[in-house]
Amino acid sequence: MLLATTLMYSGDPRATADEVAGWERAGLDVLWVAEAYGFDAPTIMGYLAAKTETVRIGSAILPIYSRTPALIAQTAAGLDAMSGGRAILGLGASGPQVIEGWHGVAYDKPIARTREIIDICRRIWRREIITQDGLYRLPLPDGLGKPLKILTHPVRDRIPVYVAALGNANVRMTAEVADGWLPFLYVPERAAGVWGKALAEGYQKRTLPPLEIVAGGPLAIGNDVTHLRDLARPMIALYVGGMGAKGRNFYHDVISRYGFEAEADRIQELYLAGHKKEAAAAVPAELLELGSLIGPESYVRDRIAAFRESGVTVLNVTPIGPDPQRLLSTVKEMIS
Repeated sequence: MLLATTLMYSGDPRATADEVAGWERAGLDVLWVAEAYGFDAPTIMGYLAAKTETVRIGSAILPIYSRTPALIAQTAAGLDAMSGGRAILGLGASGPQVIEGWHGVAYDKPIARTREIIDICRRIWRREIITQDGLYRLPLPDGLGKPLKILTHPVRDRIPVYVAALGNANVRMTAEVADGWLPFLYVPERAAGVWGKALAEGYQKRTLPPLEIVAGGPLAIGNDVTHLRDLARPMIALYVGGMGAKGRNFYHDVISRYGFEAEADRIQELYLAGHKKEAAAAVPAELLELGSLIGPESYVRDRIAAFRESGVTVLNVTPIGPDPQRLLSTVKEMIS
């Protein structure tokens, strides 16, 4: 099991990035850089490449609608070159609110688009001359363009591609064609009941090495830290309640499938009505407990075992407290 953490949207990314060398020494294997509608991820990833030597640097995620397939491939190849072959391309469809509200692009056919983008990227990295006749048309018919191949020579002709997926059809596609899977709000004891069938169906068509699964949660170790689980309440309420409309919210659907349907409905009702604090308070304590690594050392070890047993190969944690390097070092020893 590898150890990962995510550089989040808020705060000063340069100040946090300057700490990453210490995290690397503590045993961090993968650093994910988030992108929503704040700073772009590739700029920060390039800075991180210069600040580190061994840690893998991944986007989590680049929204597929915000860039052309060719630019996605170029960006990943550039980051791979700057980092000496340490880039991971994390892709996702994001959601209609961000894609249509921020990027002004229609949110259509996300699964088919993701599949095409992955195929185009891999052909670009192999320096093939690119043509495509699908959702993406390369070159445009009746235009002045001609088929091209990437000018430069990528460091690797197979950069790992991880996909953020929650719905059954997207998870099925991810299990078939991606190198890794980035689920969200992952509860190891209930993951198989939600995604097991879709994963199995994707695996039946898979010709690649085993799928890497990236999941975890907030991290704090001690006998008096369980109250820190409540820090996740606003974030969960935001996603379950506010990231989408009624009937079209992937995160609400996942929590409901975990067995918290009534609670998910209540969170959404409160959040959409503008009662964000009440929505956060409505997040069930059981969900906070199962989705975190916050508690005594024995509890954290048990949670690591649960994530491992469920198939997680990259434990993605968010250290809470003044000394994230110490927490990462401690967990690295636990998973080694």
